[in-house]
Amino acid sequence: MSFSLKRILPHVLVLIGFVVLSLAYFSPVLQGKKIFQSDIMHYIGMAQQQKDFAKATGEETYWTNSAFGGMPTYQLGAQYPHNYIKKLDLVLRFLPRPADYLFLYFIGFYILLLSLKVDYKLSALGALAFGFSTYLIIILGVGHNAKAHAIAYMPMVLAGIILTFRKKYVLGFLLTTVALGLEIVANHFQMTYYLLFLVIILGIVYLIDAYHKQVLPHFFKSIGLLSVAALLAVGLNATNLMATQQYAKESTRGKSELTINPDGSKKEVTSGLDKDYITEYSYGLAETFNLFIPRFMGGGNTEDIGKDSETYKTYVTMGASPIEALELSKNAPMYWGNQPIVEAPAYVGAVILFLFVLGLFLVKGRLKWWLVAGTIFSLLLSYGKTEPFSFITNFFIDYVPLYDKFRAVTSIQVLLELCIPVLGIFALVRLLNDFEKEEQKLKALKYTVVITGGLCIVFLLFKSVFFDFISFRDQGIPDMLLDALIEDRKSLFNADTIRSLVLVLLSAGIIYYFLKKKLSESMVVVVFAVLILFDLVSINRNYVNNDNFVSAIKVDRPYQANTADKEILKDKGHYRVLDMSTQGQRQPARAAYFHNSLFGYHAAKLGRYNELMEFHIYNNNMNVLNMLNTKYIIAEDQGQIFPYDNPDANGNAWFVSELEELPSANEEIKALDSLDTKHRAVTTMPEFSSHPEVLKFKVDSTASINLKEFKPNYFKYESNNTNDGFAVFSEIYYKYGWNAYIDGELKPHIRVNYVLRGMEVPAGKHTIEFKFEPQVVETGSKIALASSAVLGFLLLLGIFFQFKKKKEVV
Repeated sequence: MSFSLKRILPHVLVLIGFVVLSLAYFSPVLQGKKIFQSDIMHYIGMAQQQKDFAKATGEETYWTNSAFGGMPTYQLGAQYPHNYIKKLDLVLRFLPRPADYLFLYFIGFYILLLSLKVDYKLSALGALAFGFSTYLIIILGVGHNAKAHAIAYMPMVLAGIILTFRKKYVLGFLLTTVALGLEIVANHFQMTYYLLFLVIILGIVYLIDAYHKQVLPHFFKSIGLLSVAALLAVGLNATNLMATQQYAKESTRGKSELTINPDGSKKEVTSGLDKDYITEYSYGLAETFNLFIPRFMGGGNTEDIGKDSETYKTYVTMGASPIEALELSKNAPMYWGNQPIVEAPAYVGAVILFLFVLGLFLVKGRLKWWLVAGTIFSLLLSYGKTEPFSFITNFFIDYVPLYDKFRAVTSIQVLLELCIPVLGIFALVRLLNDFEKEEQKLKALKYTVVITGGLCIVFLLFKSVFFDFISFRDQGIPDMLLDALIEDRKSLFNADTIRSLVLVLLSAGIIYYFLKKKLSESMVVVVFAVLILFDLVSINRNYVNNDNFVSAIKVDRPYQANTADKEILKDKGHYRVLDMSTQGQRQPARAAYFHNSLFGYHAAKLGRYNELMEFHIYNNNMNVLNMLNTKYIIAEDQGQIFPYDNPDANGNAWFVSELEELPSANEEIKALDSLDTKHRAVTTMPEFSSHPEVLKFKVDSTASINLKEFKPNYFKYESNNTNDGFAVFSEIYYKYGWNAYIDGELKPHIRVNYVLRGMEVPAGKHTIEFKFEPQVVETGSKIALASSAVLGFLLLLGIFFQFKKKKEVV
């Protein structure tokens, strides 16, 4: 066996092991089953129209009419030309979903530890600790695939940066470029943004270290190379980034022109999301210990506590049948923290946290301070509005660029979920080598046991002193049932605290026996691997297991047409549907799967349309529903779902007799309260500032404008009018891409009635076309192609120099 093969073989075996573990945890994929993810079900509903269009025409549409009246598909899985970094991503995700993401967790973290010169066995151990971290598994269960995708590439980006700082300039530059390109491909900018914070902390630590070691030229050389790598990675994703940046201005993440709320009260004007919305999910101080003791706060919102629980017995006492009581006990409200919804605790692992604390005593230097700083930074910001740390989040929202664009501040804990296992593995590195004397290692072990084990004992002895085990959700629960719930919460608390204590003592015992020469180094790694797998997998399986998988067809086709859908689909015209049924409320993207829906499910809707919903659509303003051409309303009566045919819908386009210019967005949206949308229109567009406040048009009975052809990205109308007129179109206005043509000649159009399109149409017969032609896609694709070519050239150049270097050594 050659020397090179001997070096590669262990890594190949590790990768095979990762594949096996990924498939083993999600074993139903081997039977062709798919995991049912609620968020992905919504996505399928939202994206169905563009998929159908691509299948029928072989073309990509960057606009869909199926949800929220119409919106770009940039954040709905749009496929762009020359997106070669995406093709690489698909190659890496060769396993069935969600095993592919678990594999990426493993491989990314493995590469990070290897870049830090950690032995492959300990690197593999660290990968297990990271990949099976409970939060990373839970997000796969609920369908936060983009988030998981972005998290998986985080370690790889850090690996490239660290290699560059280690003077592995060529490899570091290339890995950073590719990994960051893949990170951006994942299309979860919140996670990428959080990664930037960890990179900045790393840069500060390396800068301080370079200053003390007087190697600042090397530091700035590395920064220069990494900057070029970042620019190239951005170039690889130019289309998506440019389109998203453009769309963000018009979305709910952009600045609103309104200064009032729907109830008329004054609205706080911000350039991002509302502060309460951003901090709605804020980690509680006591929840910090969920990282170490899984069900410290009761676990998830609902837990299966079985028939041996006090809750089950109390339900029976209160008159429930044994079957009813058991069913209720399977969904017992155990979580007593302050977050609105928690699927499961963000458990990092008692074993790896024990090693993390050990690392605080054994690991020295810049690596330790980076990881500790990253952990503390992540934890403090995850507290959000929780006192006494709310001022930190408020500062970041008010002063740190882009921080107010993202919600659910608890998500920033992904940083500590990365930092903790790195330091934990380095504790083992220091333990297994001879850098420290045995006495120092034993002393560090003693301190670690006292801190972690002592914490468990304190909680067991004084839990009732520190906590009341009551949630704000408990209001209205009968006292007898509440007492039972509290007892069961205490039982979970006790059981998991004892569990963590046992794992701490077992971990300490392994290390003690190693230090006393009674265990080999290899055996230490094996035993810790078993402990970590038991620790994390046994918790994860409570929340994501084989029960989450269903037949593939139920995932691929999550919606079935009901009687109302079938009746509506007989109409082959272009119109919108408002689903007011209970089914539609539970599944907001359901109607978008079959129809052009007024609703949908998306975190970044068009901002003006969202405001229209809040002011008018939710209040069933029929004038507004009519101007949106809401031809059908899915209603429900005594459990029977039926379509209501709205005869007053305005149609696809119409001529109005008046166009009034209003001074502000406030006035425009309020005007829709009583506006006769069939005959009048309002606007605030500056294009009409030179006209009178009210433009009048003559509309006689012969004036007509009819839709002749429609696609998601194209509309063709024919107009006939004896006078110059102004036409309103029941399509959503979006200035970045929609172009209007009259008889093939480009003409201007404006926004009217807050969200719709309008334009002047000359007298006579004309063909009017609207085409979605986003220039940003064309420009971005050219940049992506050029960036891919540059990267390809640099990769070949890097391989050439590495080969030449090895040849010279030989």
